[in-house]
Amino acid sequence: MDELEEIKKRKLMELQARQQEGLQEQAGEQQRIQNQIEQLEALVKQFLAKEALQRYGNLKVAHAEKAMNVLAVLGQMIQAGHIKNKIDDTQFKGILKQLEPKKREFKIKRI
Repeated sequence: MDELEEIKKRKLMELQARQQEGLQEQAGEQQRIQNQIEQLEALVKQFLAKEALQRYGNLKVAHAEKAMNVLAVLGQMIQAGHIKNKIDDTQFKGILKQLEPKKREFKIKRI
C-alpha cells in the first residue's frame, strides 16, 4: 500500500508541476501580446490628431474589441505606407464606418 500511495503522490506532484509550467507559459504569452499591442498603439497614436486620439480613447473604453480592430487596421495601413499624415477625426470616423458590418434592411409585408 505504501508504494501505491508514493506513486500517487509523485503523479500528483508531476501534474501540479506541469500545470504550474503551463500557467507560467500562458502568463508569458499574455505579456508578449500586451507588449506588442502597446507598441502598435504607440505607433498608431503618432498618426492620430488630437480629436481622433480622443475618439480612439473613448472607443477603447466603450468597445475594446472594435478599438483593437481599428488599431490593427491602422497599424497595417501605416506599415504599408498608406498613411503618411495625421488622421483627423472625420477620417477616423470614416475608417470606423468602413469597419462596421453592413446592416441588412428587412421589409415586412402584411397580407
